[in-house]
Amino acid sequence: MSAEDAPIGRFPIPRLETLPDDIRARIEAVQEKSGFVPNVFLVLAHRPDEFRAFFAYHDALMDRPGNLTKAEREMIVVATSAMNQCQYCVIAHGAILRIRAKDPLIADQVAINYRKADISDRQKAMLDFAMLVSQSAHHVGEAAFAALRVHGFDDADAWDIAAIAAFFGLSNRLANVSNMRPNPEFYALGRG
Repeated sequence: MSAEDAPIGRFPIPRLETLPDDIRARIEAVQEKSGFVPNVFLVLAHRPDEFRAFFAYHDALMDRPGNLTKAEREMIVVATSAMNQCQYCVIAHGAILRIRAKDPLIADQVAINYRKADISDRQKAMLDFAMLVSQSAHHVGEAAFAALRVHGFDDADAWDIAAIAAFFGLSNRLANVSNMRPNPEFYALGRG
């Protein structure tokens, strides 16, 4: 079976025409903008209330104004998703990171070992904090906040970093349990 013939997830995938109007409209808008429907939309659509809650929180975290750039937000997703072994999120958000950073190499570097990636010390500190939240949030203490402050992050930034890492912990687990498959289109996006 080729990758194109493989199921995109373990749970039922509803047909677009059977979805509530608001969900169908969101999916169609994404399809129009990107040229394809990312599988996460289809996999989560079989539970409309959860779909709405998931994407509302996603958008609140990833689109809010603040001191983190959109590329830095994607770095958090890629690094923590790699640690959580979430193929879907590493591939999909890696594509978004390449586009937002305008760098065809950055996503691979961050996913494999962000400490050796061609990113700033500030971004490495941000990812250190995100990884601590992902791996052992119960160990987050004043020293972790102090390490962020050295690089110009304030408490609002720390909240953003932690919230993105925590949200994508949930996303990574749902993607892994549902056996969500990355769309083939993601692999080539932003590579030049």
